[in-house]
Amino acid sequence: MNIPRCMSTQHPDNVASPFFSDSDVLAGEAEVKEAFFVFSQLGCTEQMWDSEGKEADNQVVEKLLSRHLDFFRKKPIGKDFYLTYRVPNPSVETNQGKILLETLHSIPRAFDVARAAGLDIAPIFEVILPMTTSHLELERIRNYYEHVIIGQKDTKLGSERISVKDWVGDFQPESIHVIPLFEDLNSISTCDAIVSKYIEGKDLEYQRVFLARSDPALNYGSASAVLLSKIGLQRLYALEQKTSTPILPIIGVGSAPFRGNFTPNNVNNCGEEYPSVQTFTAQSSFKYDHSFRDVVNAVDMLNHGTRHPPLEIDEKRALFFIKKMCKVYEGQLREVADLINGISAFVPGRRARKLHTGLFGYSRSMKGIKLPRAIKFCASFYSIGIPPDLLGLSALSEKEFDELHSLYTKIDEDLISSVRFLNKSNLSKMPTQVKSGISRVLEWVEYESDDEYCEITSRIYQNFRSGNHGHLIEDIKAAAWKRQFLG
Repeated sequence: MNIPRCMSTQHPDNVASPFFSDSDVLAGEAEVKEAFFVFSQLGCTEQMWDSEGKEADNQVVEKLLSRHLDFFRKKPIGKDFYLTYRVPNPSVETNQGKILLETLHSIPRAFDVARAAGLDIAPIFEVILPMTTSHLELERIRNYYEHVIIGQKDTKLGSERISVKDWVGDFQPESIHVIPLFEDLNSISTCDAIVSKYIEGKDLEYQRVFLARSDPALNYGSASAVLLSKIGLQRLYALEQKTSTPILPIIGVGSAPFRGNFTPNNVNNCGEEYPSVQTFTAQSSFKYDHSFRDVVNAVDMLNHGTRHPPLEIDEKRALFFIKKMCKVYEGQLREVADLINGISAFVPGRRARKLHTGLFGYSRSMKGIKLPRAIKFCASFYSIGIPPDLLGLSALSEKEFDELHSLYTKIDEDLISSVRFLNKSNLSKMPTQVKSGISRVLEWVEYESDDEYCEITSRIYQNFRSGNHGHLIEDIKAAAWKRQFLG
């Protein structure tokens, strides 16, 4: 097995634009160039290709091979590099169900392209299913691919009874791997049971499992998302030990502290927090908001690392903390939801995306609270100097906060990373529940003010409140440049 340690993704959390794009908004041909860039220059061995929520180019394999054939003949896609489709989940996004089928039908075409180039290997053989809640959703994709797409090759056509295979050629690969992406408390905390049902009776070399990190933070708070990830990882490791099938987790970490604090200079901390993770996501900010050399070195460190058993945690205690923090987090969100929604309208886009509907965080609502997607959510909070990482933690007593360190070992480092972007002047203007809660947490955290950052975020808040919106976008960008991430 040569399963990647670093998966490049298309999450639009970057403030800087890559050199190969002629626009701030990456789309189309720029994303094809991005795939080659991360393979050939950054050392990432996997690129997620997102067909969910954006206009994806299903001809990506043909374009890569036609432009860089010598490179991929030496290091083929499907062997040395992974191109992994993320597809819509029809159970949640019914209006995108046909996009799932189109994407699956493009997989044999990609094989034909590779074979015509002299590469007798399937370049695409894995797909990621977001918002997975049942093994049946995974089975449907696998069955559709094997029974409908591959099964059609022996269908006889017309009076001559010619087979589809003889008419248009063979269909390969004969099977695909389906990777569940778990995104909420129920699915992550029962991910082992769902995966167990899916792998039962199958002769699998391995099973990859994707745990979201951003959307659980949006739903339950950042600290709760860390604890939830660790519960899921511990249960997946137990399943691996029980079944002897390698269960290889992916974790969807972003650069913002709230979304994982996964930056080129924090790779080791993340690896120590999540030692059983096989694959970490290098999102857009990771790749483009830091020096090229730092990014390459960080990817190289990942590639040479190995996974280890997870840090053992008391799951009952972790769930107690999640429940306690989540209640306060929700209450604080209610107080600032209108403000955050208003600011988010001025956060610049970085990828061409279509409107999502579904779970909270995809143009979502949670218990009546409507909020933007995770990246704009983060950008909005940080842009007014209110790090969202600090929300919810005031539910704990000081003793409980100390105990939390045994479950979330890098919490101090993550909080220090986030409080650098605190504006106490703006905090004083927040609703009482937010102001008092964050002030309580600051008693437990080392804090040092950044005067320049405070000046920018004060201007953003004042101009937004006064209706003076002319320079908001530029100021939001200026604050993002200081942070080295958009959201």
